[in-house]
Amino acid sequence: MRPITLLKILLSIPIGIGLAYPFFVPGASGGILGEMQILGPTGTVAAAVAFFGLVALYARDLSTTLRLVSPKSRQADPKSVWFMLLLPFNFIEDFFIVGNIAKSLKAEASLNPALKAFSSFGLFSGLGWCITQVISLIPNDVGSVAGLLALFFWIWHWVFIRRIIRALINSHAG
Repeated sequence: MRPITLLKILLSIPIGIGLAYPFFVPGASGGILGEMQILGPTGTVAAAVAFFGLVALYARDLSTTLRLVSPKSRQADPKSVWFMLLLPFNFIEDFFIVGNIAKSLKAEASLNPALKAFSSFGLFSGLGWCITQVISLIPNDVGSVAGLLALFFWIWHWVFIRRIIRALINSHAG
């Protein structure tokens, strides 16, 4: 096993504990899973299915972004983004996914004039999302606020990725 993979697995252990905490300490208030309990069992399942459906669409867009980047600029395999569906590993892996996409886009910008207009490659919004989603596991008001911030950063990053996809598609068409 590669050392980086072992590190990711080890860092996923406290994330797993954070995800499970509300189930073992039902009195803990706040945090994203605490808020899910408000929805009841049916609402929680529906929200989880909807959320993972959106994550799958987001992962598809991230994969598309990497496929549109020239292989020379690519810092990760386009299929690697699908690890973001693998709980609790995804909370750590997302940092690497966002970083690799930003590095890929930066490298591509040196080859592709269509990306020259972008001053950012999504690192701020992507890391903002990654950090706040981890903090959202804290079972109190801090976790609740972080969950809302995570949603904001996630949408911001996704909108950026959609803009990048359009720019890359237009550059290949022209």
